[in-house]
Amino acid sequence: MNTLNCKGKLIDLSCPKVMGVLNVTPDSFYDGGKYKDEKSILQQTKKMLSEGATFIDVGAYSSRPGAAHITEEEEMKRILPVVELLQTNFPHILISIDTFRSRIAQKCIENGAAMVNDISGGNADRKMFETVAKLQVPYIAMHMQGTPQNMQNNPTYTNIVQEIIQKFSHTAFTLKSLGLKDLVLDVGFGFGKTIEHNYELLQNLDLFQSLDCPILTGISRKSMLYKPLETTAQGALNATTVAHTIALQKGSQILRVHDVKEAVETVKILELTRGKSASVS
Repeated sequence: MNTLNCKGKLIDLSCPKVMGVLNVTPDSFYDGGKYKDEKSILQQTKKMLSEGATFIDVGAYSSRPGAAHITEEEEMKRILPVVELLQTNFPHILISIDTFRSRIAQKCIENGAAMVNDISGGNADRKMFETVAKLQVPYIAMHMQGTPQNMQNNPTYTNIVQEIIQKFSHTAFTLKSLGLKDLVLDVGFGFGKTIEHNYELLQNLDLFQSLDCPILTGISRKSMLYKPLETTAQGALNATTVAHTIALQKGSQILRVHDVKEAVETVKILELTRGKSASVS
């Protein structure tokens, strides 16, 4: 599948697209607390859009390992004003809502958001599948073993690639039976996986194309990159670009990133090697 229907606009994924991350949380692993007032939120969004982001992924629940759990009311209080602010200032923006709660997804879509990005892949809220199917918006289903609070406590698999493909097959079947048209899959780098698990997934990312859904890769500045290099998230931009290049070569069609300019450049260079002129945004 090479298109997504976002608010009636068909997004062509034959050239990979970039999703910029906007965390409005106080404790995200890389940019927590940076964007907590209207001015900084608008400045960062304008920057990412001007650099070529097709989507802006807004998250108000920190999902870093061991992050504190917040209530649905607190998440709603954080995220809804941001959706309204962005919609007012950037009328053509395509907002992705990073939430695993169906009520928040529905409220944000009703207020102008274009798609839902669920780190739990429907496991955290049994109403999520029927909600996104009813709303008919693109839905990103990510794989996570456990919850953000416990996911890194000894994650274990027999065959991680096979197990996630089986899980995604079931997810796709369920959502298709509910009538959802646009499903995007995310293997969930760093979410209930060891470093070894993450690299096994990256090495075999092309196998997920068999599911006939676009693949989103969220690998930007993660610990699987900076820990082996003995650096920090702040020092992991070059490693991120390398990982993005590998992911694109293995069929990823959306990159979820903190650094839009560099990701767009990566897509453009890779598209040139394929004999294409890149139209990323």
